[in-house]
Amino acid sequence: MFKLNSFLSIWLISILFSCSEKNNQITKPNIIFLLADDMGYGDFEFIGGATDTPNMNRLAAEGVWFKNFYAAAPNCSPSRAGLLTGKKPSKVGMYSYLPMPSNHPMHLPQSETTIAKILKSIGYSTAAVGKWHLGSFSPKQNHPQPSDHGFDYFFGTESQSEPSHLNPTNFIRNGSPVGETKGYSCQILAEDSINWLKKNSDNPFFLYVAFHEPHTVVSSPPKLVVKYSDEEKRDAEYLANIDNLDLAIGKILDYLEEKNIADNTIIFFASDNGSYRWESNGGLRNGKSYLYEGGIRVPGIMRWPKKQFKKNQINTPVGLIDIVPTICDILNTELPKNVDGTSFLPLLEKAPYKRNSPLSWFFYRQVPEIAVRLGDKILLGADLDTIPRTHGFSKRDLNYIKNISLKRYELYDLNQDFSQKNNLFKSHPKQDSLIGVIDQLLVEIKTNLYPWKGLPDNIGGEGRRVIKTKYKGGAWIKGSSEVQGLVEEN
Repeated sequence: MFKLNSFLSIWLISILFSCSEKNNQITKPNIIFLLADDMGYGDFEFIGGATDTPNMNRLAAEGVWFKNFYAAAPNCSPSRAGLLTGKKPSKVGMYSYLPMPSNHPMHLPQSETTIAKILKSIGYSTAAVGKWHLGSFSPKQNHPQPSDHGFDYFFGTESQSEPSHLNPTNFIRNGSPVGETKGYSCQILAEDSINWLKKNSDNPFFLYVAFHEPHTVVSSPPKLVVKYSDEEKRDAEYLANIDNLDLAIGKILDYLEEKNIADNTIIFFASDNGSYRWESNGGLRNGKSYLYEGGIRVPGIMRWPKKQFKKNQINTPVGLIDIVPTICDILNTELPKNVDGTSFLPLLEKAPYKRNSPLSWFFYRQVPEIAVRLGDKILLGADLDTIPRTHGFSKRDLNYIKNISLKRYELYDLNQDFSQKNNLFKSHPKQDSLIGVIDQLLVEIKTNLYPWKGLPDNIGGEGRRVIKTKYKGGAWIKGSSEVQGLVEEN
């Protein structure tokens, strides 16, 4: 009898423990990150954009809109590295975007702890679909693949969809090329995401959807282009591209609703950087590649229907670099060491909030080269050099960063001067203090250079292109340009 009772007790305990584990799995929120490529702050209809974006509007209306949301860098690869690791891109060695063809040594090191690795370690199924741009897929380069960074499944491209968004020929599924894929890239990714969810939504999941739109080469459905026929052809194609992206997002949202898993699914939406089409940046200064607001401030949304947050608009500056610590905070999971971002969960709950370190950005290929957000203000520093820059990060570029020194400073009150027209630096009473802050950030970058091996001496390009700009009709517009370096980037 004693043995029987003991057996029954052990059996009951094991059943209860199993149920407890299962319940914990069920209550963990699913997480989806939707990332646009080169979408501007002003491309979002919710804040007055010219494009129809009912599904993005829906996310913002049902969730939280971040008025001051920032990319981790003004271009692709560094910004994605910041998103997935929560670290400043320079800290992980991502100083610029990765050029094509894929024969450059720079990549996201396998030693870095990504959000996919973190979530996989606590029982999440993980998938990445779309644009990777964090390393080469060529076996010759021997770079870490998405699977090495914690993703169970990958479907997408090393960089852009080629030859355009329509019928891409360079998609890869888990290391194997799939050949030409019919349709538009964003719709292809939405369908593949849904197919993956059908097989993996019984357990908590993390789905990272990195769309190719609206990065060039743009291709949009003619029926959507016609909607914007009052615009110039190039603009109509671009606006239709955003429209098509929104429709793809809608498919994913509808599937979540249909399967009754939307309620406990956290959705983030943002862009990797500002738009190359300056008109799309909503009156912000300049665009992609620049550290002025048009290059780094992007749309930012978070929705979690199960959790009704106390605020539906956050004005405090946050960004992609804060996603990793925020997710870890929500899940009460240990945060990796040396993360630069700060959880913004306290902002959502109206709790005390303080950044661990200010938001800052560095990009050696444009002027200014460094920026830091200080409360309502942003401080920028410029070297004013004329050394030619090339498309790929080179030995010469690395040497330049070692020796960079700031010679001009700009300070803008973004609360009063959204478009950065009035430089306040020369009239500021504590210039030395401001210089100390930004110079210290630069010293940290210079003294912690990532030791890349095999960098090329030089990679093509025509030198640095400086574009003259002027503020007219409520927006910054491009004027004539002087060739000193390239602006158009992968």
